[in-house]
Amino acid sequence: MLRLIVSGMAVAALAGCASTTESYTSRTATEQLLIARAADRAVEGLTLPVPPGSRVFVDQTYFQGDGSAYAISAIRGALSDAGYLLSPDKATADAVFELRIGALSLEQMRRVVGLPPMAVPINENLNVVSLPELSIYSRRDRVGIAEFSGFLYDGRTGAPLGAIAPLIGDYRIRSHKLLMMLSWGQQQAMPGERDPGDSWKEF
Repeated sequence: MLRLIVSGMAVAALAGCASTTESYTSRTATEQLLIARAADRAVEGLTLPVPPGSRVFVDQTYFQGDGSAYAISAIRGALSDAGYLLSPDKATADAVFELRIGALSLEQMRRVVGLPPMAVPINENLNVVSLPELSIYSRRDRVGIAEFSGFLYDGRTGAPLGAIAPLIGDYRIRSHKLLMMLSWGQQQAMPGERDPGDSWKEF
């Protein structure tokens, strides 16, 4: 019996030696996908006030922020799909499309039937105690939001060629929780998913 106990402890010790290391980016995969899908939706059907076949240089100087590289590529792809030629520089372009970001980020909204999480002061030194959520039902919306706009001008003369109204797109996933225990709905955005579906039917 003693030998069995010692052998079991040895096996457990050896099994406990294995470990894995994970690295974490500034945003989760779901957050990145929400922003990417919103950018894709914002540029659907993009057209410019110049004839198809025109050579267009996309100026991204003032288009900065998290996710901007993906959004710029989505814009370039939409222009290519619409029949415009992408120019590598201003000198060879018929039009310069100067971009700017209105929004390219995340929003989160939570609705609670009951008491939301609260921080309650407990003394005059402003020390607080955190109280957990006490709800019958709660709903959480996570939304990627994208808004782009810009204007066109002749790269050689600087003459204006037109403006682009804001391009707006969003992508929303919704999850629910009942009695703080039973969860359903979209807990995360899935790679390749273009339509999050009906949150009431997703478990």
